Amino acid sequence: MEWIEVAIEAAPGKLEELSARLAALGIDSLIIEDEETYRRFLEDNRKFWDYVDEDLLISWKGLSRIKFYLTGDSEGRERLKELRKSLPQWELKSAPVADEDWENNWKQYYHPIPVGERLLIVPQWEDAPDPEGRTILRLDPGLAFGTGSHATTAMCLTAMQELELQGAQVLDLGCGSGILGIAALLLGAEHATGCDIDPKSPDIAGENAALNGIGPDRFTAFYGDVLDSRGLGGKLNPGGYQLVLANIVADVIIALAPAARRFLAPGGHFITSGIIDGREEEVRAALEAAGFRIQKHLRRENWSAFICEGKE
Repeated sequence: MEWIEVAIEAAPGKLEELSARLAALGIDSLIIEDEETYRRFLEDNRKFWDYVDEDLLISWKGLSRIKFYLTGDSEGRERLKELRKSLPQWELKSAPVADEDWENNWKQYYHPIPVGERLLIVPQWEDAPDPEGRTILRLDPGLAFGTGSHATTAMCLTAMQELELQGAQVLDLGCGSGILGIAALLLGAEHATGCDIDPKSPDIAGENAALNGIGPDRFTAFYGDVLDSRGLGGKLNPGGYQLVLANIVADVIIALAPAARRFLAPGGHFITSGIIDGREEEVRAALEAAGFRIQKHLRRENWSAFICEGKE
């Protein structure tokens, strides 16, 4: 189906007035793009990120506009004419778009990715090439989660391939698409448990497990906070996981370190990644204070990962 994207530039102080005018005209599904709001959102959620791409910050610089969509048929075009007459003081810029512009175009950037010596990540919509002895991991991340191409995920996947996982119980703290837990199962683990604070994650992770022939008897994903001992934290098995994973950000890793140590089985390993340059020593100190010994420090691009074991 074709659509018409309509964008209206406005001074920051006029966005509320413009929103009200559009609502009065029956346009109430609005996208507000405002640099000040975006920066405030980043600051209010500072603990969930360590790095924002500079190009993304530049793309929001000076931005103050409202966007909405009309059907791309004669009715939508007539509606646009009416809106222009009703809002003579505003310039309404319009452009045709198709559903697939936002539903599918992002998929063109994801292709089969070899990771380490043993894995080949293949997007669900791609044909699998000759894996040349590699294990294929099928993945449909959706728009919300990554495919394994990012350095932080790649380091976790590579580190896992160095461990003996046959028969292991695995816990992934912040499982997202489920890629790490699924990889562990394909590498020989017996069962993987994923946890995430995003309510979409358990369904997406479960669907990705199914793409690889893995059912709920081997992969289980939960929504919730593992630090809540009366909630999700109470459902997990202390000392019951030979491999614990956390590919998140530095502040969350620091907060999770004691819980990760509590869940780790004797002789097990904790692999954690998502640590931007400049935060690695702070994370190292928190891991050691929680009772971990750092076995290996991995670096790729601007990121670090640690492979840890529990101190006796």
